[in-house]
Amino acid sequence: MKHALPLLGLVLALALPARADDDGDHDRARDALAAGEILSLGAILDEVAKIAPGVPIEIELERDDGLWVYSLEIRDPNGRLVEVEVDATTGAILEIEEEDD
Repeated sequence: MKHALPLLGLVLALALPARADDDGDHDRARDALAAGEILSLGAILDEVAKIAPGVPIEIELERDDGLWVYSLEIRDPNGRLVEVEVDATTGAILEIEEEDD
């Protein structure tokens, strides 16, 4: 799979301990996953790849009005930027926004 190396780097980066200057996102994400409140990043990436194939270049997990939301920026095969918001609990796609040329 040609996207395996960037994905591997992303997974390794998320697996590293949080730095002192982080705001605790890594710990909150790990705790939410362990509590069954969110789906794994791998499951989310699998779902997103079905509708927005490409290389993830930025991923954030945040609470939005009580809902866990993954926000992803994907570089598609044509080089365009696609932003996708996903309900982290169900995997449902909430919003897709493509960069204008």
